[in-house]
Amino acid sequence: MAAVRTEASVWSQQNPLHIYGGLTCNLLMADSWSDRSPLHEAASQGRLLLLRSLIAQGFHVDTLTMDGVSSLHEACLGGHYNCAKLLLESGAKADVASADGATPLFNSCRSGSAACVGLLLQHGASVHSTHQLASPMHEAAVKDHRECLELLQACGAQIDTELPEVGSPLYCACGAGAAGCVEMLLLAGADVGVGCGRDSPLHAAVRRGDPSVVQLLLDFGANMFHRNSEGQTPLDLSAPNSSVRFALQRRRGPSSLSQLCRFCIRQSLGRSRLHRAPSLPMPHRIQDFLLYR
Repeated sequence: MAAVRTEASVWSQQNPLHIYGGLTCNLLMADSWSDRSPLHEAASQGRLLLLRSLIAQGFHVDTLTMDGVSSLHEACLGGHYNCAKLLLESGAKADVASADGATPLFNSCRSGSAACVGLLLQHGASVHSTHQLASPMHEAAVKDHRECLELLQACGAQIDTELPEVGSPLYCACGAGAAGCVEMLLLAGADVGVGCGRDSPLHAAVRRGDPSVVQLLLDFGANMFHRNSEGQTPLDLSAPNSSVRFALQRRRGPSSLSQLCRFCIRQSLGRSRLHRAPSLPMPHRIQDFLLYR
């Protein structure tokens, strides 16, 4: 323990800190790695005992690098739940954003730590991002971290949010081949037509070349005749003799009456009331069909 105090003492003497807006950052070093404190290192490595010792010695839990990275950012990026919990209980700000807009919640979605996501949400972290390239919802979708996505959606995240040049979470998941998140978003009522501008989620799935995702989108009513800004349909983008093209060609005819009824009822219910479908006065088999069970 004495060795830890010596290390911390030497670092604090050599690195004067500046407090700005209630947060602390090191202004002597401009490099985002060289100005990392022992607190950052302990959090990134998941060293709970060292982290607790440093906090007890007076290290500020919201110390930032020049790029605005906090120890909580590091703990969440590493999926270190206990370290993140200690930092939050010691007063760390849950919504601090780095220079590129990333929050601890975004980092948790990147690492796929549902435990850290839940912890941050319990401490009031916002599910909404002010930075178009650091949206927790989109990051979870791209990485196919379904449990993280479900937690965000349950806390009010907008699943159809379309970001410029990025698109909707569904579009991102389709482009990344994240089948689990594609299914979760569609079951939760995501609009199958909201992509990125004129480019639809089906366009993205076809480019990715994943027939299972293409089939899933078609089952939820994706329009295979929709043209993007280049005037191309999903079929135009499919490779000749590919399984994706075969899946599209099989569905070129009109949807069945049962499918049309399902689309109509789900649309009438709306996303916010889909969970109430089991209470409708209809046979369980029809309820299961309506909810894609």
